[in-house]
Amino acid sequence: MKIICKKSDLVHGVSIVSKAVSNKTTLPILECILIEAEAGTITFTANDMELGIETIIEGNIIEQGKIALDAKLFSEIVRKLPDNDVTIQTDQDFKAIITCEKACFHIIGQEGTEFPYLPEIEKEQSITLSQFSLKEIIRQTIFSISDNDNAKLMTGELFEVKDNQLSVVSLDGHRISIRKLELKGNYDDFKVVVPGKTLQEIVKIISGETEDEVSIYVTAKHILFEFDNTKVVSRLLEGEYYKISQMLSSDYETKVVINKKEFLNCIDRASLLIRESDKKPIIINITDHSLELSISSFFGSMEENIMIQKEGRDLLIGFNPKFLMDVLRVIDDEEIHIYFVNPKAPCFIRDDAGTYTYLILPVNFNH
Repeated sequence: MKIICKKSDLVHGVSIVSKAVSNKTTLPILECILIEAEAGTITFTANDMELGIETIIEGNIIEQGKIALDAKLFSEIVRKLPDNDVTIQTDQDFKAIITCEKACFHIIGQEGTEFPYLPEIEKEQSITLSQFSLKEIIRQTIFSISDNDNAKLMTGELFEVKDNQLSVVSLDGHRISIRKLELKGNYDDFKVVVPGKTLQEIVKIISGETEDEVSIYVTAKHILFEFDNTKVVSRLLEGEYYKISQMLSSDYETKVVINKKEFLNCIDRASLLIRESDKKPIIINITDHSLELSISSFFGSMEENIMIQKEGRDLLIGFNPKFLMDVLRVIDDEEIHIYFVNPKAPCFIRDDAGTYTYLILPVNFNH
């Protein structure tokens, strides 16, 4: 194999596929990136058997072929080469010679035919949306997945298409995040649970531009995201996702309309007095036209009032401040609507259009 590429194209390709390189494996081939020059395209692939990424890069193919190179070493070499054209060629012993200007590396590779290809995905069930929409939906829900492997389904997000509407749901036992998006076009209904790790990597790769599209295909065991010159294939999490409809109620005893930025800044200030290990709640006292926020810890105490519009009863309730801040940071609306039932029941933050719903459980406190 012999190819010539711009350094910038190599760096871009390597940075995309590196996200699927295995860190913990007994198979050395999974620590590699496969470089393949065939049929007029140069393809980079990485696959840790749960997540696989393939991307096509620009370049000239002088001689076809394939080789698997250690991802970490190849990545470091490419990054540190001069900003010029790079030639990569291989010999019969699966050695790669990488040259750029006066730099010349000889590195040991592995036979490309040993590399596990990405699974073939039947392109039957699919949806298409803008990269911007996908990036936003993941950003606005991913913070409430669980990192506890004992509850495997909670480490992923539910992607459900019903009546041409995409719903994305995450939960961790203390809170639920739901984002809904009307899809353009007619699509079959489906319901799958996508690993959080896959979605976190997707967010890093996609451009997030409104005019760039991403197509998503699902099968019984896999999901494929296709965009630009890149394919991301992931295994799905198996099992029946939690029935969240039973947890969502439209009943409330108290409704508050509040300026989002003011509320977020206030909680942020209050959080200065607590360490994460403290588990100190933030106390919210809702009365007519005013929401008083207070916190008390080993370091001191703080109170602050915010003007609100209120319907219903007065209320005294406590929350984990981080859970409130996570939600407020991802909502773009200037004003938000918060619905409360009682001090022991979850609060709901949702918009009138139903594009987002956040449920947060309160915490007990002594006041």
